[in-house]
Amino acid sequence: MASTDAPWTATELREIRDELQSERARAMADLEITEADLQGLLRDAGEGTGDDQADAGASIFGREYEMTLAANSRDKLNQIEHALERLDDGSYGVCESCGNPIGKIRLQAAPRATLCLTCKTRQEHR
Repeated sequence: MASTDAPWTATELREIRDELQSERARAMADLEITEADLQGLLRDAGEGTGDDQADAGASIFGREYEMTLAANSRDKLNQIEHALERLDDGSYGVCESCGNPIGKIRLQAAPRATLCLTCKTRQEHR
């Protein structure tokens, strides 16, 4: 691959787009499975009225766990969609905070990144 500071080539952008589209398909499948599991847990929740406290606690934990997984899957899917939009509008690879280039190596490692390493580090320290 060319210098990390060189402009993105059409081939590189196509590779990033292909990777993001594959990631989107996996994220959508994961979300579908997680939401189906959650629906099953919610549907079964009414059947456990005779459960002891330990069973009820485990049931609540299971629902909360599946809700967290679903929220994480939705968040990941939103990040992927945002990266694809940025590819479409030409803003991909530009830090949303400072406007500087994000850097190819960072984007190849984390194609959904919207912040340069400096801004991301600053954000994590807040």
